[in-house]
Amino acid sequence: MEIRINNKKIGDKNPIFIIAEACDNHLGSMELAKQMAKSAKEAGADAVKFQHHLPDEEMLPDLPMSNNFAKDESLYIFLKKYALSITQHAELKSYCEDEVGIIYMCTPFSYQAAKELNELNISAFKIGSGEMTDLHSLCRIAAFGKPMIISTGMSNWEEIDRTYKSLLNEGASLALMNCVSEYPPVYKDLNLDVLTLMQKKYTKAIIGHSDHTPDLYTCFAAATLNAQIIEKHVIIDKNQLGPDRDVSISFDEMTELVEGIRKIEDARGNERQVHENEQAIRTWAFRFVVTRIPLKKGMKISKDLIEEDQLTTKRTGMPDGIPSHQMKELENRILLKDKASNAPLFWSDFE
Repeated sequence: MEIRINNKKIGDKNPIFIIAEACDNHLGSMELAKQMAKSAKEAGADAVKFQHHLPDEEMLPDLPMSNNFAKDESLYIFLKKYALSITQHAELKSYCEDEVGIIYMCTPFSYQAAKELNELNISAFKIGSGEMTDLHSLCRIAAFGKPMIISTGMSNWEEIDRTYKSLLNEGASLALMNCVSEYPPVYKDLNLDVLTLMQKKYTKAIIGHSDHTPDLYTCFAAATLNAQIIEKHVIIDKNQLGPDRDVSISFDEMTELVEGIRKIEDARGNERQVHENEQAIRTWAFRFVVTRIPLKKGMKISKDLIEEDQLTTKRTGMPDGIPSHQMKELENRILLKDKASNAPLFWSDFE
């Protein structure tokens, strides 16, 4: 299974696709948004993702909010103040792709927002968990013919099944993101092994992980569980107020995340072999048979001699010696020469 976003192949044995989620941590500042795009590129992320909000298409002004948002300002008011216009998104997309060299992505929070983004010829639609069950909008977005990456926070298996089947019926190229919509989450709620269940259950979708923890550990774990996309919120200044601050990492941490994921990918082979760089160590680290007492020419190596520890094993740096695991094969062999104590033994020492 594979999808493509711009020139990046995602899935199968391709590298994990890493998204730096800038969300609205730019607070409406184009300067800050561009700085985030540049910092995401420098950190090694494959894409930087923003959000396109049309508040009146998205929610009622007096929408009751859970406690994951600032108590002194509603989400509606916050977005009215800080959401970027589609003109600004066009400028930002051009900056990302033409000047920075990073994939621009954006989450639409309504069909109208998706329609505006489609006119910018974006390469994919990232759908947030709150819109995961909105099949009325999702099926219309699927008609744009772009890959869809959908987070599954707050959703049960029945709801995910329904969205998965509906969008496949629409012919969508699909990725599903394991996600917990807590800000930040309780670690016991994460249930990272759900990634494995999703991989078995949704075989026609790419499976990724969208993370809301304030650190990197669970993203590294997701990489070892074969998540093929990892999305992480980022922020320039962790002292900055805003709805996503508590689930965002710094760009220094994003750099560490990318480096860690790439090292994990390099380390995840499944071949048991002696590597070239181990060969030199083998010459001195393995143990070989050594005398503990002097031995005379013509002496027969008895079982008692071995069991009474008159022969031992040590590191000798002589790989042509008798390996430790072959000590018992010396029993009843006759020495051809005298051997001093603490001397390595060789097969050529015996008849």
